[in-house]
Amino acid sequence: MAISKLGVLGAGAMGAGIAQISAQAGLKVVLVDIDQKFVDRGLQTMNKNWEKDASKGKITQEDKERFLGNIQTSLDKSALKDCELVIEAIIENIDIKKQAFRELGEICSPSTVLATNTSGLSITEIGAASGRPDRVVGMHFFNPVPVMRLVEVIPGEETTEETVELAMEVSRIIGKTPIRAKEAPGFIVNRLLVPYLNDAAHAYQEGVASAEDIDLAMKLGANMPIGPLALCDLVGIDVLLMVVEHFYKEFGDPKFRPALALKQKVRAGHFGVKTGKGFFDYTKK
Repeated sequence: MAISKLGVLGAGAMGAGIAQISAQAGLKVVLVDIDQKFVDRGLQTMNKNWEKDASKGKITQEDKERFLGNIQTSLDKSALKDCELVIEAIIENIDIKKQAFRELGEICSPSTVLATNTSGLSITEIGAASGRPDRVVGMHFFNPVPVMRLVEVIPGEETTEETVELAMEVSRIIGKTPIRAKEAPGFIVNRLLVPYLNDAAHAYQEGVASAEDIDLAMKLGANMPIGPLALCDLVGIDVLLMVVEHFYKEFGDPKFRPALALKQKVRAGHFGVKTGKGFFDYTKK
């Protein structure tokens, strides 16, 4: 079931990371995005990571050139038609993803497996849009992709076991540890992590402690490597709020009620690290 050519749709942080580790594993990679500036930015990120590895003696310059040689880029989805597996890593919006899978279903070979890197949207709904739901599977990577070892593999309602096994095997080929998860909002990691982050925002909103002390408490008292509010900022408060609202809608459980603090930060345009301000101010660093 091994493959030789893998497609990645989306050259952002996740897509570039998936392309990087796949090229390092010796696979031929086709990286596609809608704008050359996104492709260029993705390649720059990969190049920066490889330069860092080369400076530490982990790889040689020859290795780096070989990895780059494994990557083909395009602004046209039709470049993905001959790939044995295509991993979608675009914006976390169900309508945009469904449209992309409709197009991929028409473009790609009938035997091509289509995977979505969604962090919690319905694999079944996305698969239905593709016209080949048996060949659609979730492959949820974690940021930063070159560092984080886990991939959650999630079958939809009609995904075949063969499709799941291919996703599991490819995950191993590119150096990840795959685990199988049932289709449910958030799968495993985000199902447990997102309520924790939302609760931290509730605590901040209620004045339980300052943002600095909430994070320090969890780092020193629970041995967390990063505080929850700093992690909110790193993930992106806008992204986190969208996921929490999705959980609240899907589960109908008040424990997923989005913290007002998240809404206020988003309304102010304070999304976290990427905007310079969130629960913490990054403009002063």
